[in-house]
Amino acid sequence: MRVTLRQLRTFEAVARLKSFSGAAGEMHVSQPTVSKQIKSLQEEIGLPLLEQIGKKVFLTEAGQELFSTCSDWLNTWSRFEQNIADLKGMKQGTLRIASVTTTKYFMPRILGPFCAQYPGIDIILEVMNRDRLLERLGQNTDDLYIMGVPPEGMDVEAEPFLDNPLVIIAPASHPLAKHKRIPLKKLGKEVFLMREQGSGTRMTIERLFTERNIPLNIKMELGSNEAIKQAVAGGLGLAILSQSTLTLEPMKSELTTLNVQGFPLMRAWYMVRPKGKPLSVVVETFQQYLREHVELLAPRS
Repeated sequence: MRVTLRQLRTFEAVARLKSFSGAAGEMHVSQPTVSKQIKSLQEEIGLPLLEQIGKKVFLTEAGQELFSTCSDWLNTWSRFEQNIADLKGMKQGTLRIASVTTTKYFMPRILGPFCAQYPGIDIILEVMNRDRLLERLGQNTDDLYIMGVPPEGMDVEAEPFLDNPLVIIAPASHPLAKHKRIPLKKLGKEVFLMREQGSGTRMTIERLFTERNIPLNIKMELGSNEAIKQAVAGGLGLAILSQSTLTLEPMKSELTTLNVQGFPLMRAWYMVRPKGKPLSVVVETFQQYLREHVELLAPRS
């Protein structure tokens, strides 16, 4: 069989993401290009690898065999390519970054200038919830992980690189909106809107309220920061969010930040990686760039 590296990479992306359009976006090609690569690969192998029912993509038995084989092989090949680039002292290759959803408010501001300075480095940025990110971290899927709360019980190295203050937001018409130095215990009578279980922000807040012996009345769980802000503006409750989610905020007239004692609650954003994992030139280059250009990530009002 004459199977190309490009065909295998295309198949691996479709199989992993369960999506032709998702694979096209990740590989920066058109969806017809992805479909053509998959068709050629199936013809070469002589068996169907994928089944598409509506918008859902499923692996056939042959597809499952190929996916389990090529995933390991492609990772090995990527390491070989990176090692060769390292030996040559070249700053080129692919950098895989997995980050929690809130980082979408600031990560693109660093990636644009970085890619402009290092055109030989391709970035694959996967944005996901914390549980999914920790799963990928455990599987050593990516080169670098960006999150607000490093995991406990996992053998990792974590380096803070940016402040991540948490603030309490309320509807602009809330009775506490104009109060100063509100005692935290007073919020025990309020209802809160939160992200899903496992969210780094939620873990931090639940720990804080428990330590202070203050009840935390969670009225509703929502799957995104945008949904939470809309719900707060609608008067459904208060929320505690990363201040980065409020930059360039079109809802400023509808929301206010409460002046609560102990807030903003200072946290940090971390670069996390498996402990002892060898760093390629590409990863080291990005980490150093991030340290030296952290001002690009500063909140914009």
